[in-house]
Amino acid sequence: MGNLKGNIPWNKGKTKENDASVKKISDTMKKMKIDNFAKWRNEAKNQGVIPSSERRLSKSREQAFLIGLILGDGNISRFPRTECLRLTLGTDKPKLAEYAVRIIETVFGKTPSLIKRNNSNCYNVTIYQKFLSHRLGIPAGARGKLDILLPPWIWDSKRYLLSALKGLFEAESSYCVHLKTCTYNFEFSNRNTSLLNEVEMSLVFLGFHPERRKTAVRLRKRAEAVEFRELINFRSYP
Repeated sequence: MGNLKGNIPWNKGKTKENDASVKKISDTMKKMKIDNFAKWRNEAKNQGVIPSSERRLSKSREQAFLIGLILGDGNISRFPRTECLRLTLGTDKPKLAEYAVRIIETVFGKTPSLIKRNNSNCYNVTIYQKFLSHRLGIPAGARGKLDILLPPWIWDSKRYLLSALKGLFEAESSYCVHLKTCTYNFEFSNRNTSLLNEVEMSLVFLGFHPERRKTAVRLRKRAEAVEFRELINFRSYP
């Protein structure tokens, strides 16, 4: 019988992190721009084994909801080789965080991380992938003073528009009822004027009569507050 040990590759179990020889080979291939896995990677992307970061996203209610959620409570950061999408959601709404994870899985075919932040009562829902900003139609970086508009395709469908509004309101709104005075207040709050404009125009387009404030858009009529809450299934996550 032959020596079984002779059939074991010399680099089995070794990586560039734990072996100097493997690291040297890796660095040399990177310097010479040699990619031994290019063919395998392309085939895996075509077969759906590896999610392609270059594929166009299919228009859907899930994507519309995610866009609204990002514009309300998220951010996209750019790095040299990738982009990071991070949602920051309060720990008082754990079901929303879990729902956001499922939505991202549906839209991108990749499971994001869900981590409780040590220094605040927030969850971070995070995913890294290329071209996130371009594919979603959302500007990267701080959006405080940017001109933010909902992607045109969302305006083409009432279903998409309601899904985007659900994402926005789940992220940045409060629903209050004072029974003694029969006062209703469904309020979306944000400091970005252009985003407030989009929310106000959306509500008017849907037949509501919002009340505008400097940093908020509100529905104050009882019937409208209740109707809109039911339309977007507020605080309900299937």
